[in-house]
Amino acid sequence: MLAIAALVAIRMSDEADEDWPVYLGDKAASHYSGLTQINKQNVGELQVAWTYSTGDLPEGDRSQIQCNPIVVDGVLYGTSPRLKLFALDAATGTEKWTFDPFSVSEASEVAIWAGVNRGVVYWKDGRDRRILFTAGNYLFAVDATSGQLISGFGENGRVDLRKGLGWEDIGGRFVLSNTPGVIYKNLLILGMRLSEGPDAAPGPVRAYDVRTGELTWTFNTIPRPGEYGYDTWPKDAWKTVGGANAWTGMTVDEERGLVFVPTGSAAFDFYGGNRHGQNLFANSLLALNAETGERVWHFQFVHHDIWDRDLPASPNLVTINRDGRRIDAVAQITKSGHVFVFDRETGEPIFPIEEVPVPPSTIPGEQAWPTQPLPVKPAPFSRQRLDEETVTDLSPESRAYVLEQLRKFRSDGQFVPPSFEGSIIFPGLDGGGEWGGAAFDPASGMLYVNGNEMAWILRLEPVEQSGERMVSVGEDLFLRNCAQCHGTDRSGDEAGQYPSLLMVQEKFQQAEVMQLLQTGRGFMPSFQQLSEDERSAIVNFLFGVHEEMKEPVGGDEDGGAHPIPVLPYVFGGYERFLDPDGYPAVKPPWGTLNAIDLNRGEIAWTVPLGELPELTAKGIPPTGTENYGGPVVTAGGLVFIGATKDEMFRAFDKDTGEVLWETKLPAGGYATPSTYMVDGRQYVVIAAGGGKMGTKSGDTYVAFALPE
Repeated sequence: MLAIAALVAIRMSDEADEDWPVYLGDKAASHYSGLTQINKQNVGELQVAWTYSTGDLPEGDRSQIQCNPIVVDGVLYGTSPRLKLFALDAATGTEKWTFDPFSVSEASEVAIWAGVNRGVVYWKDGRDRRILFTAGNYLFAVDATSGQLISGFGENGRVDLRKGLGWEDIGGRFVLSNTPGVIYKNLLILGMRLSEGPDAAPGPVRAYDVRTGELTWTFNTIPRPGEYGYDTWPKDAWKTVGGANAWTGMTVDEERGLVFVPTGSAAFDFYGGNRHGQNLFANSLLALNAETGERVWHFQFVHHDIWDRDLPASPNLVTINRDGRRIDAVAQITKSGHVFVFDRETGEPIFPIEEVPVPPSTIPGEQAWPTQPLPVKPAPFSRQRLDEETVTDLSPESRAYVLEQLRKFRSDGQFVPPSFEGSIIFPGLDGGGEWGGAAFDPASGMLYVNGNEMAWILRLEPVEQSGERMVSVGEDLFLRNCAQCHGTDRSGDEAGQYPSLLMVQEKFQQAEVMQLLQTGRGFMPSFQQLSEDERSAIVNFLFGVHEEMKEPVGGDEDGGAHPIPVLPYVFGGYERFLDPDGYPAVKPPWGTLNAIDLNRGEIAWTVPLGELPELTAKGIPPTGTENYGGPVVTAGGLVFIGATKDEMFRAFDKDTGEVLWETKLPAGGYATPSTYMVDGRQYVVIAAGGGKMGTKSGDTYVAFALPE
């Protein structure tokens, strides 16, 4: 069997495409390269081949680069912290051209806030070669040779993603796309990112004509009357409930004409009292006819999600050997740390899946679904329960503190509903599996996935308007629109992603904050869905300007067809469960790299991913760290991955998990790397954008190769 696998690997290496032409390597999202020039024997000799600085690191703002660059015909295409598109000579890092999407007059009028960009799409037909990418709420078509907009696409080279969502008017609700779409024939199939609060827009899956930008088909993830799944929602929920959007990326089986689409949760993330029911097609893997958008099959991973358990990454198209036969399958990782595997054509599970009973909600008005699906195999790649056995043992003091805190919360494994006292979500709200996704080795059937092992505290807080405490209009609006990130107490989060607003008057003038609420900046979204009076009320609250107590406001000012739901509870804020020294409340490892044999449904090995030097210096073995960004696996026997808080880039032996090479990046590599060959030389490149987990931001891409 090993000899056969070796022959397959050699054949694939011989036939390997030297490019990295698609986000995550190919349309199967395999994260795989058949190149073998860099291998186990020589990887220790890797050195920096070139670096490229984008030159647009925002001053004073935390920024990131999450882009997995593509390489076609010796040209590398990527994006900068400010979402400029660029083309480089992939052998030298020399810039060929750049395109600034916000220099376009119409685009410059939209919110400055545009989040991140994880990659771009390349399409060609003869001499017509295009880069399709998104920034803010626009989809752009750019000539791959010149960097100029293609005027015949959409309106002067761009399509407004806010149009064609199915609501006549979405008001100021924000819509954008962080992750590149996928190409099927002459269609670009694209998902989007939306608000996760009550103000979320709807999240249909849409296909655009690559040449013209015209909308070709739409699949409604929140069904309308007469559509499959409509009865899993309250009547006409599609008019007011948003989300259920595909924000993570998709994969395409061109032979079968199928596109596989993972979706996220319905909004609001943590309370579903206004959307009782199973809520199809939120939290589902959809197999759609890529030509028409018609549903072929689906599987829902979380019924009536109230935990923000979005499907976090593109599914992997895999071929495995099971019971003596080869099966074309699709594997989907989850935030809960599981891998579900299905037959591509039928949707039948390859390994058994059980509906397990889960606890009921204690929140008035909520109706948690009584069961949830979990796979029997493979075993989860992240631990599932925080209890006295798994609580930290870094020191007696840390353990005693965490145990005391733990007894105040609900902690009973997966799917403990949100509560007023606080529920332990483990793995945390970011996963488990995250947007970096998994890599698949077709020669061995091994899936490589990095996992987080962080516990988070999820709590809801009622918004009281009567009784002992009434709140002003400004505080009410803050709680409903801003507390999800900055916390109900305005203290921000401990990781530094969301700053404290307690002393905002020491950094900003009121007019500046008004402008920020209008336009957004960096990772702060705009709040154009609020009226000027409502934004002013929030600013007055933050600056301590007295307002008389009033009833809460909500819904469209004109009482339109799609009012924003006013819900009785707000999210208490993103809160990691940490010990007094700021380390995770759980025993190490806190981050892992895992090899999962999909032929057998078994974990082959697990190793810590990352370390904290200050703990290593104390004699503590590498703990692993929280990590963001995915792996790449090669026929040379290696798994390359950055992702870790220690800002290192590593190569692991794909058979054993041993670290064979590592180097310090100029900033954290919170992105999936790419590997390619130009003029007979193999390169590995990663974006060093930093900015997550309180680490410094960066603006460079770093490419490595063997000495010439």
